[in-house]
Order: sequence, then structure tokens, then C-alpha cells
Amino acid sequence: MPLSNELWNKPAGAGRHTRGIFAFGYLWGTGETSISNLVNTSGVVGSDVTGVGTSRQYVGAATYGGDKAIFAYGAISATYQNVSNLISNEGVVASDVSGVGSSRQMGDGGVGYGEDRGIFFGGIVSWPTMTGATNLVSSSGVIASDTDAVGTARSQVSSTTYDEDKAIYAYGFTPSIVSMSNLVSNQGVVASDVTGVGTARYSGAGCSVGGDKGIMAFGYTGAPSTNVSNKISNSGVVASDTSGVGTARAYISACTYDSDKGIFAYASNDGGSGNTVKNLVNNEGTVAANAAGVGSVISSRGGTTFA
Repeated sequence: MPLSNELWNKPAGAGRHTRGIFAFGYLWGTGETSISNLVNTSGVVGSDVTGVGTSRQYVGAATYGGDKAIFAYGAISATYQNVSNLISNEGVVASDVSGVGSSRQMGDGGVGYGEDRGIFFGGIVSWPTMTGATNLVSSSGVIASDTDAVGTARSQVSSTTYDEDKAIYAYGFTPSIVSMSNLVSNQGVVASDVTGVGTARYSGAGCSVGGDKGIMAFGYTGAPSTNVSNKISNSGVVASDTSGVGTARAYISACTYDSDKGIFAYASNDGGSGNTVKNLVNNEGTVAANAAGVGSVISSRGGTTFA
């Protein structure tokens, strides 16, 4: 269904997410970072903002409260974290909050649901042990304790909202590379595995587009990375692969901007280098060609929409 008039008529901060943020990650040549970069309503990525909070990579990110966001978990080298950082509706990153739940590295394991809440899914808790546990995020940004796993434990999944208030996780690393998916209801209940569609991969990313649909793209297949994308319908069905556009890469981040468009940016290339290249996605889920990036070369970041 098209984006409802009710949703379009909501004020900013009540479901019409127009801006995005990328934060944390691995700064090539240096190590973990807490640098952030804002994305405006035109999909323009801003310059680096000095980091706040513990520098780390493989964080999860999700929206909450209708107009705010949260980054949580991550890794410093092989030491897994469970701190979190709230993001205001102006894109300001707050200092660390002591973690709740299992310390772990995630990838794109956070997503919003129900218009004003979020959820974190899966991760590596102690190599090579994966978890499928989830942690709900309240409308005030409070992370709940672990909820027992439903579906296959894995890390570095792709995630997006769909149908305005539901979510989906797909693909990931078990440590086998998989293409299964799990739907999340508007109450934050994770459904059992659905047989995967499309190229099995991990460390891709996803975002919502068109108001009620989503897209997942890029990721690592084992050898090499891919640039295929898969659209997510407003009923949570994953479509078959769409031929890739842009540089094939992994450890990439994504977010929604201008309510119905998306952006993929920052990543690792095959061969051991990073890039800041971005690819915009229109409200039909079409991925555009590479565009010049902004800011430091950072991969394994969190990305989410807010405001």
C-alpha cells in the first residue's frame, strides 16, 4: 500500500524520518572511531563530527521515540561491548550509557519498529559463538534485557523497516554465510526463519524506501563482495536479486532520508582498503551509480534515520 495520508500528515518527529546519521566504525589507518556524519534531507553527507562515546566498530543502530536514534554494542578489536549512545532529534550523540544485555558485535543488527521503538538482533558474543537474542528499545530509548532467540543465531545481518511499522532481518553469518530472513511484528516479536531469497552474504545493509518498503544491498559473499540489491515489499517479502550498481563492497552502512529515500555509504573494498563512496536510492528502490563520498574513510559503521 502507499504511504498513508495519516503518516504524511504527522509532524516531523512522529514517523516522518527525514535525516540520517552514520557513526562509529573502523577508521582506516587508525582503528576504532566514534566520528559521526549527518545526512540531510537531500541525501548530502556532512563532514566529520568529532566523536562522542567509546570508539568501536560493528555497532547496531535503530530509531526510537519517533524522531531519535540509538547506537549500541560493538567491538574494540576482539573485545565486545554493550554500551549505548542516544542520538537527539538534532543528531547530537550523547555520552555512553552502561549496556544492557549481552556484550557483542553486531553489524547492521538494529532497526526501528512500531513507529517509536527499536530492536537489536543477534551478534557475535564470543568468537565463534553467535546469538539470536534480541533487545527491545522503548520509546524513551531504554534497552531491555535479552529476549531468548527465535530463529538462527547469526551476526552481521541486514535490516530494514517495512509496512511503516514492522521490520525484517535477512542474510548474515552463522559462521556459514546464509540468506534466511526473519520478520519482526509491530510489537517487536521476531518470527521464525524464512527460507532465504537472493545471494547469501553478510555485512551488507538495509534501509526503508518508498515509505512502506525496504531494500538490502551489498555485502560479502566469501569471495568476493557483491553489489546486488533485494527489494522488500510492504508485506515483508524479499525479492530476487537486482543486478548490482556501484562498487561491490562490504561492511557498509545505510539509512533512510527525506522520508522515502535511502543511502548506502562507507565500506570496505575487497583487497584490504576502505572508501567513502555513496549510492543514493530513490523511492522506487533503484540504486544510483557511485557518488563521491565525504569525510574520513570508515567502515563497519552504524547507520540509521532520525527526526
